Amino acid sequence: MNPLLSRLQPYPFERLRALFASVTPNPEFRAISLGIGEPKHPTPRVITDALNANLSGLATYPATGGTPAFKQACAEWAQRRYGVALDPATQILPVSGTREALFSLAQTVVDPTRSGAKVMSPNPFYQIYEGAALLAGADPLYVPSDPKKNFGLDWSRVTPEQWAQVQLVYVCSPGNPTGAVMTREEWAQLFAWSDQYGFVIAADECYSEIYFGDEPPLGALQVAKELGRTDFKRLVFLTSLSKRSNAPGLRSGFVAGDADVLKQFLLYRTYHGAALSVAVQAASAAAWADEAHVVDNREQYRQKFAAVTPLIASVMDVRLPDAGFYLWAGVPERFNGGDTAFAQALYAQYNVTVLPGSYLARDVDGHNPGAGRVRMALVAETAECVEAAQRIVSFCQTA
Repeated sequence: MNPLLSRLQPYPFERLRALFASVTPNPEFRAISLGIGEPKHPTPRVITDALNANLSGLATYPATGGTPAFKQACAEWAQRRYGVALDPATQILPVSGTREALFSLAQTVVDPTRSGAKVMSPNPFYQIYEGAALLAGADPLYVPSDPKKNFGLDWSRVTPEQWAQVQLVYVCSPGNPTGAVMTREEWAQLFAWSDQYGFVIAADECYSEIYFGDEPPLGALQVAKELGRTDFKRLVFLTSLSKRSNAPGLRSGFVAGDADVLKQFLLYRTYHGAALSVAVQAASAAAWADEAHVVDNREQYRQKFAAVTPLIASVMDVRLPDAGFYLWAGVPERFNGGDTAFAQALYAQYNVTVLPGSYLARDVDGHNPGAGRVRMALVAETAECVEAAQRIVSFCQTA
């Protein structure tokens, strides 16, 4: 067996199941889970109608590089959203959701024969970043978020010697779990380091269309264009329809950016065998071409967060995130066991599931930046999320 598999750590939800294994939740309450970031709003008809209309595509093998119609729809969306002109033929590829692409990109980019190869990621982070690095033969390098800087990444913790070993940098903006959005200055600095040290940037922006202000979050492609980086050198942007369009089961997204990197990524993917079916690509093209359902989806989240955030904030350290659908809440100090004790007791007493923040992070210099916080995914309908918030308030007031 591949010896690198032994380096993988248990997935957060495996650890959560183990934490709850000996607990019997209070039967007075129906189960409500805020633990998993799986969108629950209905998938819009623009997608299901297009999927049904193109089922004949299941009779043919799909091309790994994607159909012209799919890639054109993605390019037109990127033009509207970020004001960038992408060449559909060379700068866009379909992927089976961002999760698959984030993992396989590392297998393409990382040269494990280079001594000390490193892959950088935020801390806390989406665990695929770590697994992708390890199975590519690299060592993860974690950059902690700074609560004093709106949970932005603390780049000052990275030394020049470490930068010289980095081959791939994962960034997530808006961030999972913090909801933080990178600024123009942060993007510009990261591009400068990429030029200096030669690493590829993987910009995971799957939460970009769920935001609460008037202006959408900045994106890597947008800032690159503003800086005159129209070739998007060493930049790979990743997004999907899972959150934007409530279609996690479609497993559809796209990557865009540096044509040279994507050429090699396409070669890898040809052997990897992750081509999207023609029917899925047709449904996806319809989704990328339609914004009405996205506006409606965003409004549902805005109303939900407006109702839930003040309730949670009355008993926990939390604020409205920049974007995304998570609340990153600080656990009251009286819980001596921190985030895991809080999650376990809340489940036992009120049958509400939240994810301990320490499960989404790694110890660096003896400190886990997720410790003492929990992630709450507000993905269910508003009434259910409000009920969960009310139970959390009661729990914090009486525990």
